[in-house]
Amino acid sequence: MKFTPRRFLPTLFILLALMLAACQPGGTDSPPPASVSPANPNLILATTTSTQDSGLLDVLVPLFEQESGYKVQTVAVGTGAALKMGEEGNADVLFVHAPAAEKTFMENGFGADRFLVMHNDFILVGPAADPAGARGKSVVEALQAIAAHPALFVSRGDDSGTHKTELALWKQAGLDPAAFSADFYLSSGQGMGATLTIASEKGAYTLTDRGTYLSVRNNLSLEILVEGDSSLLNVYHVITVNPAKWPKVNYAGGLAFAQFLVREDVQEMIARFGVEQYGQPLFFPDAGRDPAELGLDS
Repeated sequence: MKFTPRRFLPTLFILLALMLAACQPGGTDSPPPASVSPANPNLILATTTSTQDSGLLDVLVPLFEQESGYKVQTVAVGTGAALKMGEEGNADVLFVHAPAAEKTFMENGFGADRFLVMHNDFILVGPAADPAGARGKSVVEALQAIAAHPALFVSRGDDSGTHKTELALWKQAGLDPAAFSADFYLSSGQGMGATLTIASEKGAYTLTDRGTYLSVRNNLSLEILVEGDSSLLNVYHVITVNPAKWPKVNYAGGLAFAQFLVREDVQEMIARFGVEQYGQPLFFPDAGRDPAELGLDS
């Protein structure tokens, strides 16, 4: 049989087309992009409950994991407990909001890097009836009024950043919660979301970060009564645990997460978080900002 090239041209064109299609990115048979494989992909993040309860970490952590190849185990506790985890080498990176305690943590050599990430503010919330007449007062005057009534106040009581701020405010008001009656001052020992729920159910006052309150307010019978005091500023930092203290910590992963949080596009995500759902941002980005602008000495 005589060989006729033209007889095979249609078949050749079909084969060539299939080969080209297979090479196109996004084709049904194209391989997925090569995944990033860090030497140690397991990362422990110790953070405050406000970043968890507000929903912010539900947005940021999956993106970080997708981009970096790290698998993040998030432990949401009070800032005091998160710092303790860092001191004991039981976390790789901390995302917390108690600047004075953080500074001590760094001075004692437990932290390697510390970056300013964002802020929001604390607010005093309570029942609409406001039996203590706290509405519109300064936060110090409001606490004094609550204690004088007395009206029930629910504290987190968990050594968190919020609890530390609350105790400092009582001190400014000239009052010591340790001397309060249990009938007036209730310690929940729980995170911010749970504490707000308890305060709502009991018609009590409590101090909360704005972000968590906005994220759950539709389920609460609590209103914002005091806001805007300079003493109510709530600043968040990310801290890597020092490998010189704890050689087995995942310092590379902690630093990758810290650098992710302060990256420009991620800071823009933080600025937009909450706007669509709540009509206002839950946090304000601060990466690269002078701490003095927020009233911090470092």
